[in-house]
Amino acid sequence: MNPTALVTGASRGIGRGIALELAALGHDLLLNYARNETAATATAADCLAAARAQGRDIRVLIAQADIAQAADRVALIARARTEFPHLDLLVNNAGVAPAVRADLLEATEENFDQLIATNLKGPYFLTQHIARWMLETSAARADAGAGRPRGIIIFVSSISAYTASVNRGDYCVSKAGVAMLVKLFAARLAEAGIGVYEIRPGIIATDMTAPVRARYDALIADGLTPIRRWGTPADVGKAVAAIALGLFPFSTGEVINVDGGFHLRRL
Repeated sequence: MNPTALVTGASRGIGRGIALELAALGHDLLLNYARNETAATATAADCLAAARAQGRDIRVLIAQADIAQAADRVALIARARTEFPHLDLLVNNAGVAPAVRADLLEATEENFDQLIATNLKGPYFLTQHIARWMLETSAARADAGAGRPRGIIIFVSSISAYTASVNRGDYCVSKAGVAMLVKLFAARLAEAGIGVYEIRPGIIATDMTAPVRARYDALIADGLTPIRRWGTPADVGKAVAAIALGLFPFSTGEVINVDGGFHLRRL
């Protein structure tokens, strides 16, 4: 039986990169998307191709849900339970950027509420439900041997969790909250053998960062990151894959930076 994974925000960008890596590992996938069904369908097809290239036979399903909405979260969980006997991996990747970049002294409650609902509240309550499901099924899992996680939960955050950007404070606050979610769920679920991890991407080439491409090209060239290139969705996907393989059996609550070394303090 293939391992199973639910990836939120999987139609494009980082979510797509994660889905492709998991497909190559042989995971059956439920790919969540909010609006772009065409992109989600294309990603699903590419996942099947990636699996076939590795000689693997997997199932790939797509499911529309806005994780900021409680009813959509309930429907997504119901779909996962219908399709899979258990869930091995949840990747909380869905997130949005500010609709308007505004100075901290001018930012609106409307934008703040939208970012918190999608980037923080949605993953909080989705993980709550998935964790309950993992707890229900983990004790009976015959393939979860000693030292191997009985479930894995990954949150994709951002270097904005600790980097102050005063023209998008709402986004920074939402990602800082995600970093705390990792600690909370890691502490709560460790005894049950469920590992919880944070992937912290840096400057990644996606649709979200396309509008600031020129600015970051220059910053990277000037040494903003020790590894002087843009990150790619595949870079993030490979970090998720390493966790999914169970290669961190004595770690939980861990932060894995995928940022080209941005987090390093240098003199």
